[in-house]
Amino acid sequence: MPLYNRLKEYRSDIKINQYEMGKLVGVSRQTISQIERGDYSPSVTLALKIAKVFQVAVEDIFIYEEEDSDE
Repeated sequence: MPLYNRLKEYRSDIKINQYEMGKLVGVSRQTISQIERGDYSPSVTLALKIAKVFQVAVEDIFIYEEEDSDE
């Protein structure tokens, strides 16, 4: 289930680091890092909190693309 994100781009636009981002949404710096790398998919609640920080829709930051099935 490919879930891509633009979190790093949005975060750098407002000039905050991963630690500061984590504090704003109540998670660790490591969690922010894992989300940015695509190693961790955030809960709906966390995705909403992240979007709220940037005052954008969740879909502006997180992009879901279905895998092609060649069956």
